[in-house]
Amino acid sequence: MNHFYTVTALRLQQIQRIRYSSAALKKTLLLFSFLLSSVYGFAQNQGKQNPPPPLPTREISGMVRDSTDLGVIGATVTLTSAKDTLKTSTNSDGIFVFKNVKSATYTLMVQSLGYNPTKPVRYKQNDAIPRIVMDPITLKEEKNLLNEVVISGTPSITYKTDTVEYKASDYIVRKNATVDELLKKMEGMEVGTDGSLVHQGQAVTKAKLNGKEYLGGDIANAIKNLPAEIVDKIQVVDDYGDQAARTGVKDGDPEKILNITTRTDKSVGNMVNANVAAGSNKRFESGVFGTRINGNQILGVNGSFNNTINGVASSGDNGASTNTGGGGGRGGNTMNTGSAGSTGGSGGTTQVGNGSFSYRDKVSKKVSVNLNYGFTSTDVNSLTRSTAQRFAVIDTNVQKGVIDNRTDEVARSMADNLNQGHNVRLEVEAELDSSNFLRIIPTLRYSSSTSNRLDSIFQTGYNHRNEFTRNYSKTTKPQIGTSIFYQHVFKKPRRNVSMQVDLNSNNQDAEQIQDGRYVFFNPDPTKDPTDSLVNRIIARKNLQDNYRGSLTYVEPLTNNTQLEFNAQVNYNGYDNTATTRNIGPDGYLAVIDSLSNIYDYSFTQGRIAMNYRYGLDRMSKVRFSVGLTGVPAVLSGTKASLGTSTHRNSFNLIPIARFEYMWSRQHRIQINYAGNAVEPTFDQIQPVRDVTNPQNPVIGNPDLLASFTHSLNANYNNYIANSKLNYSLNVRATMTDNAVIRNVVQVRTVLPSGAFNTINETRYLNTNGVYNVSGNYSINKQLNDRKYNLAFSGSFSYDHRISMTNNLKNSANVLTMMERFGPRINPTEWFEINPNVSYTNTRSTNSLVTAANNDYNTLALNVDGRVYFLESYLFGYNASKNYVRGLASNITANPFVVNMYVEKEFFERRGKVTLQAFDILNQNHFVSRDIVGTDIINTNTNALSRYFMVRLTMRLQKWSGAQGKNGRGVMRRGDGSFM
Repeated sequence: MNHFYTVTALRLQQIQRIRYSSAALKKTLLLFSFLLSSVYGFAQNQGKQNPPPPLPTREISGMVRDSTDLGVIGATVTLTSAKDTLKTSTNSDGIFVFKNVKSATYTLMVQSLGYNPTKPVRYKQNDAIPRIVMDPITLKEEKNLLNEVVISGTPSITYKTDTVEYKASDYIVRKNATVDELLKKMEGMEVGTDGSLVHQGQAVTKAKLNGKEYLGGDIANAIKNLPAEIVDKIQVVDDYGDQAARTGVKDGDPEKILNITTRTDKSVGNMVNANVAAGSNKRFESGVFGTRINGNQILGVNGSFNNTINGVASSGDNGASTNTGGGGGRGGNTMNTGSAGSTGGSGGTTQVGNGSFSYRDKVSKKVSVNLNYGFTSTDVNSLTRSTAQRFAVIDTNVQKGVIDNRTDEVARSMADNLNQGHNVRLEVEAELDSSNFLRIIPTLRYSSSTSNRLDSIFQTGYNHRNEFTRNYSKTTKPQIGTSIFYQHVFKKPRRNVSMQVDLNSNNQDAEQIQDGRYVFFNPDPTKDPTDSLVNRIIARKNLQDNYRGSLTYVEPLTNNTQLEFNAQVNYNGYDNTATTRNIGPDGYLAVIDSLSNIYDYSFTQGRIAMNYRYGLDRMSKVRFSVGLTGVPAVLSGTKASLGTSTHRNSFNLIPIARFEYMWSRQHRIQINYAGNAVEPTFDQIQPVRDVTNPQNPVIGNPDLLASFTHSLNANYNNYIANSKLNYSLNVRATMTDNAVIRNVVQVRTVLPSGAFNTINETRYLNTNGVYNVSGNYSINKQLNDRKYNLAFSGSFSYDHRISMTNNLKNSANVLTMMERFGPRINPTEWFEINPNVSYTNTRSTNSLVTAANNDYNTLALNVDGRVYFLESYLFGYNASKNYVRGLASNITANPFVVNMYVEKEFFERRGKVTLQAFDILNQNHFVSRDIVGTDIINTNTNALSRYFMVRLTMRLQKWSGAQGKNGRGVMRRGDGSFM
């Protein structure tokens, strides 16, 4: 093009020098104009077809971390060059990304509150590489001396969206300690003797290691075996599911998950734990645990076989065992008036065998797998005794205070329950390319149960009868399922679309043999009682299919806002067959048509939601979501034996409301609203008498509507780092529309002998007005470099329940309050003591049956501790004394349970020999109270719990650090997984 203009200019000069005639000049000018326009148009077309190549750009990313390898959130990263001046902030993992950087030679500077800023550093990268990953940049903490207070830039506890994170290095434990000992040091954590975990009053249900499910998610396995020395961070995550984790679109209530992230310098290693124990009364325990960790590659195996007492607080180190716990458990139970150091007991003994296997690895550049298999076998042999007071409304006189309907009951039972199960879960993830992600999760479960139970029930008062029953049942339940998730990420940041499909099928077969004798007493004591015999076989088949499909689309509006669309369909289909046969004297089986049932029904629920979300910027203090969800539902069924059918539609509008305000990384408040529709169960809608218990038949209501529950959650957390003070408050309120309640109708008949037989016939109906308000608080103050911890906690629950007896409605208000003070005292490495005192009060009032009103309380005094002496010896103990008021004097035991152990360590704490003594005073009595409608039931268990045991434990381990590829530093995501 430039050459063309040059030639044209020379020709013009020649034309000016030569004098043509006016006619010749005009012709020449016209010809020149035509040529000029033609050449210009040709040049334009050529430019459109072959534009000049753009200047090369590149993507530059990196990680900003502190001295403990934690990612620094919200650090400001500035990139300057001859062609760029760019600025960004690190995300929740400490990662920053610059896109479309024009020059490969640039200068970086990083700043963050609480850290010394880095000096500008000049980098010269390969100009041909389109995606540059820099080595991690480490910030040094800024420490300012102000009134002799040291301000650290890395507090022990930080709050992120849906995550509470603890910095493990701030909590000191002894060498070779396990993760459960570390958790006991952390504010707001309560570790049960069985390996259960409660965080700020809410149960934690699963465990992950570096962001992935570990050994089937079994918390006890993870925390009682993994060593504390490899832990970098402990995270408690509100998990809304895999789809929400990828898209950020949340639906329903979350599940509490424990995620253990390993230290970078101890993310490669091997360990084996093994223990074996034998004791008096034929008690034994054994277990082995092994794991191999190499960054994202994880291999784990676990096995145990135990025969222990149910509900007895443990003492000592139980090694790889997952069913009993080590010393130092906090204990306590709001409804358990027995040993507060226990987990509750069912009486008798439990023989348990467990096995699990976990494998996780990246099998190619794009595909990773996570395989988990678990087997469990539990054989519970129990003895229980219970007393009950049962009240019912008989006529209008009762409402005026005339109480003549009380039945006193004493029941005893012997049961042997064997439950076995297999669980296989394979997770395959494929990063197809930078824009497409696929996850497939096939699952296979198989469970079986066998139960043999003998019951004797003695009733006096309004109902005067005795029952002697034997029930044998066997159930098998194979389950198969698949979950498929696909996500496509568009070029526009945060715009993505995802789909998830879940397919599950369960096929349950159950058979029950009933053999019962019922004795009805005559009001005239001179006349003999009447006997009634029942001998039946009930066979049930239940085929359940569940299909769920979900589509989610996210459209970003600004850097801080986006629109979220979600549509899903959830189908539950049930195909049920129940056949009842009488066993005649000659063994002949006769089908009872009136007690047999063939019934199928389905519940289909849709959800269509649109949501506006604000607060995506990592530095935003305010985050909220507002929107609306429409929930159409269809419940339909067919009763084949009666030729009847039901079909009902419902529609609900649910507001979407989530709000979070973060004053800082240690101070936040969250408020969430959720709504959910729940279909009635098969037993509740089948229009046939179920006489599994002849004295308590159940008749379903095919006209039941699906209930709808509104729930509101509020959480407030604050951690004042310099004062080492942490406090939290959680409040939850639920209200249910069309709640399904029972209507117990007492049908009294006069037998030919003159004896009375009263059966409690249960029917179901919908009602409104059922609600619950509950909450808990936790205050923890650490003193003297965490050698002392003052822990205050409490909870309350106000339950407004509705029940019906003889078609009359009774409103019951149940208030439960618990207060607890549990300091942890560990002034030196060799001495630890943890006293604990709790007070629980439960009070219930009834609108109709005032005799069923209830008020009782429990004062529990507990202490556990350990003393190390002569360098390698350990003496440990735990004891609890309970004082119960408000229960009948004949069942109040006020037990004093004491457990002790002596331990000898060798091979630098890798080996231990332990002598344990359980329930030395033989007072392990459990008394629990349940309030069901207008019934008050007290269950008492006196287990054979005093025994002694000798245990040998070995722990072998070796750890080293993870290495980055090609000499680069190691980069990790916020959940601990390696990039």
